[in-house]
Amino acid sequence: MALNAYTVIERNRLFRGLPPATLERIAGLAVRRAYAKGETIFAQSDPGDGLYGVVTGRVRISASSADGKELFLNIMEPGDTFGEIALLDGRPRTAGASTTAVSDLVMIPRDQFMGLLRREPELVTHVLELLCQRVRWLSGLTEDSALLPVPARLARRLLTLGSMHGQNTPTGIRLSISQEEMARFVGLSRQVVNQHLQSWKARRWVDLGRSNITIIDAAALQLIVANDATDSS
Repeated sequence: MALNAYTVIERNRLFRGLPPATLERIAGLAVRRAYAKGETIFAQSDPGDGLYGVVTGRVRISASSADGKELFLNIMEPGDTFGEIALLDGRPRTAGASTTAVSDLVMIPRDQFMGLLRREPELVTHVLELLCQRVRWLSGLTEDSALLPVPARLARRLLTLGSMHGQNTPTGIRLSISQEEMARFVGLSRQVVNQHLQSWKARRWVDLGRSNITIIDAAALQLIVANDATDSS
């Protein structure tokens, strides 16, 4: 089934389980927008104007520090939504979003959604649940950077991305991500990431291709995380 505004909204945890009539009213607020590959959807600190959902394509969420260092936070694929915090408070974006492929998105304007939220109290619970989920995600990133050694940080991020966005293949779970992108996800240099990936490739834990990484032995990576997490505690 092809995705549209209704199906994107229906599948998201923010709105899942709501009555069809409510979902239709939310979908009725959506505006369709098309983006080329590499186009900026919004930048960090831009005004928070609404919620976005991916119909087709792929979107990268990232944030920059004061010294210009970029940290990749997440990858959004068809059916995913992003921009929930700004949808609710209207304050500047805490991260930026850009496309990594030709993408078709739907956008729900904040002012219209807030009006609907006031008329639909049932939405409030769903909004709170999603916000808590995103807080846990960001807390996990912070804990990884502060507490885990480099191999465990890299292994955990590979496993997380694999479970969320990986494609099952005969050889393992394939991620459409370059080593440069992976390095930004974990806040490391490409050289350091490549060093560990090459070591794991030699052990047949991963395989490396052009702009992709395949997890062959997830159990081995999980063991790295478990051992290093124990050592750092």
